Amino acid sequence: MKKRMAILVAMLAISATCVFASGDKEASNSSSEKSVTTVQIGFGNSLSEPLGQALVKWQELVAEQGDGSLKIELFPDSQLGSKSELIDSMLLGEPIVTLADGAFYADYGVSDFGILFGPFLFDTWEQCWTLTKSDWYADQSAQLEEKGLKILTSNWMYGDRHTLTVSPVKSVEDLSGLKIRVPSNKIQSVGMDTLGASSTGMNLSDVYQALQTKTIDGAENPLSVLYGRKLQEVAKYLILDAHVKNFTTWVCSDDFFNSLTPAQQELLISTGDQAGLYNNTLQEESNDEYLQLMVDDGVEVTEMTPELQAQFKAAALPFYDRGDEFGWSPNLYSTVRKAMGAE
Repeated sequence: MKKRMAILVAMLAISATCVFASGDKEASNSSSEKSVTTVQIGFGNSLSEPLGQALVKWQELVAEQGDGSLKIELFPDSQLGSKSELIDSMLLGEPIVTLADGAFYADYGVSDFGILFGPFLFDTWEQCWTLTKSDWYADQSAQLEEKGLKILTSNWMYGDRHTLTVSPVKSVEDLSGLKIRVPSNKIQSVGMDTLGASSTGMNLSDVYQALQTKTIDGAENPLSVLYGRKLQEVAKYLILDAHVKNFTTWVCSDDFFNSLTPAQQELLISTGDQAGLYNNTLQEESNDEYLQLMVDDGVEVTEMTPELQAQFKAAALPFYDRGDEFGWSPNLYSTVRKAMGAE
């Protein structure tokens, strides 16, 4: 009897051990699952564009180089909302990353950043990268953090922004009165207006229909974006004005960034820079291809001659005299040109 009782007690003990072990395992698994931080990257472009492909690379790099505690989810085609809506959401603490530029940062309180989207500011891409490594740029980024936004990476080439229209533009005068879609920010709106057009802010996802219904007369963006949105189907005239050399940044809220571990912060930044270099290679390789595809679709292309370039740059200069309107620091144009190595 005592022997049978001892066996029963032993069996109960083993059973209890298994239950507790199972519970510990489930608790451990639960804890592990809860420790994974998901970063939602929202953007207006499609995944088929070079920028979309580079974001897939960023997602892969985080998975490959991280310890599994951080992962990226991608939301193309404005699935999470417009850029302004995304920035508003991230300022409320959401784990969101989106692309943004100096023009948008100006609207969020760092006024001098807005000059980066001024028409014909940069002469070369090398000037862009020199500027991002300057003390001036570091100071602007620090001011942005005080506003609650943290720039993760700044080395992404979005591309030369060209203008696609429903009627030919062969001189700056031909822009007069044309309603040209620009992103919804003051800097780009005033910049396009300064060139003589009538700027119209709207989401990228709405541009095709707006061109089709003649609500607008044109749109401006890099070739990859114009073609990726199939805008050449409804607008047949392209001028390669490159009025903005558009490098972009990826940004999140400062609070969210500080909630990450140091290892997660470093992973997100370093892989973002790596993906940026990958993006730039894709952008450079695709430009000629996209241009040819647009020509094949019946688009008439106007190249910028030195004389035409000088004409557009002269028309843009009054934009930089409106610094008081934008809240810029005194002599900002000269300061930035020096920081980029142009003076």
